[in-house]
Amino acid sequence: MRLSARVDYALRASAELAVAGSHPVTAVQLAQAQQIPPKFLENILGQLRRSGLVRSQRGPEGGYWLARPADQISLADIIRAIDGPLLGVRGERPEHVGYEGPARSLQEVWIALRASERAILEQVTLAHIASGELPAPVRKLTEDPSAWESPSFI
Repeated sequence: MRLSARVDYALRASAELAVAGSHPVTAVQLAQAQQIPPKFLENILGQLRRSGLVRSQRGPEGGYWLARPADQISLADIIRAIDGPLLGVRGERPEHVGYEGPARSLQEVWIALRASERAILEQVTLAHIASGELPAPVRKLTEDPSAWESPSFI
């Protein structure tokens, strides 16, 4: 999986918002805290706002905050808001891509890959990231990357 800089910045800024709770945080404060180019971050925050993940208010008391509690926003939600579907093949869903001959099984691999991505990214929330308390299956994978072979993970 390849994450764009936009997604990386969106995830980092969202983690900052998760820690801030309902207190508005300015784009400049977020940019400084995570060393993100401010203008780039403003565009990203706009995407998150249009996706309903972030709220904003203008003015001296203004800034950004999460639109839902941090434990109700998954990493997958943020990735989809910024870059679209988790896994696409040539811009298509894996179910809509067909291959011929010996490459036929690639479609099944792409479907399985998307399922494994979802198993992690939909399970991990901003609350997990902000607290540093990752779900047990994710922690297990970080401690033993070969653990993905275990049927209990999937």
